[in-house]
Amino acid sequence: MWFFARDPVRDFPFELIPEPPEGGLPGPWALHRGRKKATGSPVSIFVYDVKPGAEEQTQVAKAAFKRFKTLRHPNILAYIDGLETEKCLHVVTEAVTPLGIYLKARVEAGGLKELEISWGLHQIVKALSFLVNDCSLIHNNVCMAAVFVDRAGEWKLGGLDYMYSAQGNGGGPPRKGIPELEQYDPPELADSSGRVVREKWSADMWRLGCLIWEVFNGPLPRAAALRNPGKIPKTLVPHYCELVGANPKVRPNPARFLQNCRAPGGFMSNRFVETNLFLEEIQIKEPAEKQKFFQELSKSLDAFPEDFCRHKVLPQLLTAFEFGNAGAVVLTPLFKVGKFLSAEEYQQKIIPVVVKMFSSTDRAMRIRLLQQMEQFIQYLDEPTVNTQIFPHVVHGFLDTNPAIREQTVKSMLLLAPKLNEANLNVELMKHFARLQAKDEQGPIRCNTTVCLGKIGSYLSASTRHRVLTSAFSRATRDPFAPSRVAGVLGFAATHNLYSMNDCAQKILPVLCGLTVDPEKSVRDQAFKAIRSFLSKLESVSEDPTQLEEVEKDVHAASSPGMGGAAASWAGWAVTGVSSLTSKLIRSHPTTAPTETNIPQRPTPEGHWETQEEDKDTAEDSSTADRWDDEDWGSLEQEAESVLAQQDDWSTGGQVSRASQVSNSDHKSSKSPESDWSSWEAEGSWEQGWQEPSSQEPPPDGQVKAELARKKREERRREMEAKRAERKVAKGPMKLGARKLD
Repeated sequence: MWFFARDPVRDFPFELIPEPPEGGLPGPWALHRGRKKATGSPVSIFVYDVKPGAEEQTQVAKAAFKRFKTLRHPNILAYIDGLETEKCLHVVTEAVTPLGIYLKARVEAGGLKELEISWGLHQIVKALSFLVNDCSLIHNNVCMAAVFVDRAGEWKLGGLDYMYSAQGNGGGPPRKGIPELEQYDPPELADSSGRVVREKWSADMWRLGCLIWEVFNGPLPRAAALRNPGKIPKTLVPHYCELVGANPKVRPNPARFLQNCRAPGGFMSNRFVETNLFLEEIQIKEPAEKQKFFQELSKSLDAFPEDFCRHKVLPQLLTAFEFGNAGAVVLTPLFKVGKFLSAEEYQQKIIPVVVKMFSSTDRAMRIRLLQQMEQFIQYLDEPTVNTQIFPHVVHGFLDTNPAIREQTVKSMLLLAPKLNEANLNVELMKHFARLQAKDEQGPIRCNTTVCLGKIGSYLSASTRHRVLTSAFSRATRDPFAPSRVAGVLGFAATHNLYSMNDCAQKILPVLCGLTVDPEKSVRDQAFKAIRSFLSKLESVSEDPTQLEEVEKDVHAASSPGMGGAAASWAGWAVTGVSSLTSKLIRSHPTTAPTETNIPQRPTPEGHWETQEEDKDTAEDSSTADRWDDEDWGSLEQEAESVLAQQDDWSTGGQVSRASQVSNSDHKSSKSPESDWSSWEAEGSWEQGWQEPSSQEPPPDGQVKAELARKKREERRREMEAKRAERKVAKGPMKLGARKLD
């Protein structure tokens, strides 16, 4: 029977990538890129080939192999696995690049920032402090060739070949015999008399000074060049001079050197070093400290290296959300770091977290997700949106917090292109109809109309025919003036979706009624729309062959290309311009004000299928009863304080702003021809829907406020009585849930 010896190299779980070794390593070791056979994950493999007649070097390599296996520290090159045979030694570590090669590549790419260097040197000095103060070991080989950089930009100390004990046991320092390494030896080593007084760290701190010089100035030509600091930053020069002083006794301990450089105004006293130090100790930080850290982190990320953000900050953010209950504070820095990821990495790392966040009941998280949806919507596929995102987002339409309702409406502009037939044409339209008819916040009703105009092209032909005319007509009867203007501009932005019969018989009669509107801004937009629709009708009347071309989009299937007319007339959904609702919510975070001085609006309709109120009285009455039972009274708690702040937003600031925009638009309009592009430029909602201007309240404002307060008080008592009866009969209801009879 034959027995074949197993090849340990072939059975080794790691393999070398067939390419030349990386250069820049004087000494017996050759550095190769490698990978784990099972997973393909990258590693670095240091290889030493045993050669005859090189017993001294072989012993040095074996000692380094042993040190790698026994020394564990975050700033020392991490050992993963090793292989020792009669022919070779293999040391497998985390994937790294020699510092010399890394610096050269960064210079070619635009240079290395001082922030990165400050943290890199901090890590090397921390490793030296660990060796000399905690392990009583002298590294004896600190130089550019002994420092490596991982994929996050972290500097790691390697080159453990010539390490020896500071306590004298085990013999003195090993002989190097390599001129490239001996040039970093301090001058006192040339004195064999032994009369020079020095500390155990003196030699390593001299070599640290040489490393600092090379990082800023390039390869060290000779020891005399150390006298000229060259490009070393001024804040570091005093501490550098201590390192390369001729008297070894005054060279500082690594721990004291760190302390000196971390003093206020020092080279290592900056936001980048502080962020790294916090991340290293984040597991033992208090929850309040973590919250504050993540809140301030996003401000600094722009100045931090991209690799650091991807490979060090991102894992900590994901861990903080998954296990640390960090909540909404991680969202802003998370999406900021996400910009550095490829599409594949984003799908793997960010999207699962986003999907999980949408199921959260935390209101702060929900509203931040909605506000920042533009940053991740492109990475969400349609099945994920329809099955895992939209069912959670839709609850925001029923939330008692106006800010969440408003942000939910705005988010539909981004979600609409990815919604399926049922969610877009049925579920979403149902909620939009209820918001436009019944929401007590005028700005939310206005934004619902604006959003509908922008997503109109995505609706099916039957839904467009049934919904758009009715919805915009309803908006023109809204007591909130900007909502009426939104209705007019809604007609204009979707002009290509109406037949000529609808333009003549349904739309123009509505617009004509607005020519006597109390607000001039509404009248101006109505006249402009009437002229445009009339011009369109007249052109078809003159040349009936144009009818087919003019009505080509009326019965066409939903298409995002048909939304060009609405692409720029409501910029809030893209730019995130805060509406009046958002302003009031920020001013009064616990409650939301409501309109107090606007005319009573008509009995609201619960759907858009018909405009004839007598046909849906029976159906709408039950809906109205249910919604009257909800706790809308909480939205009125701060109305009196809003009046006191002179924010009469129902009749003052918004109307004034809309009037100004309308007047300027009217003046710039030179002809009544059917130039629909003018609606995009002049009817932009990002112009007409901004923060209100402060105005003085009317003289009888206090009287009105008092009457309104009394009415609210009566209303509140009625609501409390109804809620008490309901709780006794049916038990408590979930927040934001719609009661079913």
